[in-house]
Amino acid sequence: MIILGIDPGSHRTGYGVIEVRGSRNRLLDAGTIKCPKSAALPSRLRLIHEALLGVIADHEPDVASIEDVFIARNARSSLILGQARGAAMLAASLRDLTVAEYAPREVKMALTGNGAATKDQVGFMVQRMLGLPKPPESSDTSDALGLALCHALRQGSPAAALRQKGKGA
Repeated sequence: MIILGIDPGSHRTGYGVIEVRGSRNRLLDAGTIKCPKSAALPSRLRLIHEALLGVIADHEPDVASIEDVFIARNARSSLILGQARGAAMLAASLRDLTVAEYAPREVKMALTGNGAATKDQVGFMVQRMLGLPKPPESSDTSDALGLALCHALRQGSPAAALRQKGKGA
């Protein structure tokens, strides 16, 4: 199974693609889509959408795992984050991928056993679980890989099935 993890953001969207075979996880690709801060929001959303379509075309994942909505510092930030999530979810949906959503706390719990883990702790576990020589340089990339690994860990649980969104929906 190939899983695409997405950590959405309007300026930086992390992505990570892993292959899962039994209990083995292998990194296929990872990075951060960086949008110019000076670009208007519609242009940034288009860049996120198009870049993720490219990643999907390159790796043909079976499922996408995306960070669920959380409350940002202010309402405007939450709305903009929601729009970035929408651009990412649309890319997955257009390629008929099932989209699984996980709260940040759930990802941290799945990877580290602590729902309040730090970014460094998540990065360390991503490194360890994928056998990388060092943690991913960007926390956006690390978080995206964490989302993919969380889905790999949770895919067989009944709770995960409830979180799954229907193909194309």
